[in-house]
Amino acid sequence: MILEIEHIWLFLLTLPIVAFLYASVGHGGASGYLALMAIFSFAPEAMKPTALLLNLFVSGIAFYHYYKAGYFNKKLFLSFALASIPMAFVGGMIEVDASIYKKILAVLLIFAILKMLNVFGKESEYIKQVKLWQGLMVGGVIGFFSGLIGIGGGIILTPIILLLHWGKMKEAAAVSALFIWVNSAAGLIGQISSGVEISPQAFILVAIALVGGFLGSYYGSRKFNNTLLRYVLAFVLIIASVKLFFV
Repeated sequence: MILEIEHIWLFLLTLPIVAFLYASVGHGGASGYLALMAIFSFAPEAMKPTALLLNLFVSGIAFYHYYKAGYFNKKLFLSFALASIPMAFVGGMIEVDASIYKKILAVLLIFAILKMLNVFGKESEYIKQVKLWQGLMVGGVIGFFSGLIGIGGGIILTPIILLLHWGKMKEAAAVSALFIWVNSAAGLIGQISSGVEISPQAFILVAIALVGGFLGSYYGSRKFNNTLLRYVLAFVLIIASVKLFFV
């Protein structure tokens, strides 16, 4: 049972902070939730569906605020989502050995750490159009690993958009938010279709995360930036990544 985890009160206090920071940059926060669950020794079989469920709600709120602020690029989103949605479903149906799952997650957390440290935070004035084959390839690969591990993929997509000059920061955040939502939904459906059950207690975590997610996406879409808190989150992610690699 989720709420019987040792020191669950500390987990519940930290959860909305993680949701706040991720939502402030248009992300659902699955990599952060998975990192927290790894630190608090959640059962691997509970981590994936719980993270996807949390992602679904928080990224939905993040997208709402960024869309309302006028940053959403529909064409850019579709270029990635067309391939990512079916591949996230396929990934969600696959059960991965616990030890392999932890190693893959540890590697993917590195992307989250770099994002929180603003390594990919620089914008370019020169924006290039995404070619169809590029969008399908990038979206398909990210979508598959999103479903496989239990993330939405925004933590990988956003850096790629910025590095390849396919969009600006706020635009990347808006596109990533909806990208995360559709991948999380597809991955979760894939999980459920393969027989995985979601603990009713997971919805308690959703309610708590939604508080942080709402505030984070609201302020994030309005030029909010808190460097200190992002450094703290990056430190938490580093601890989780190390634990996943060696424990």
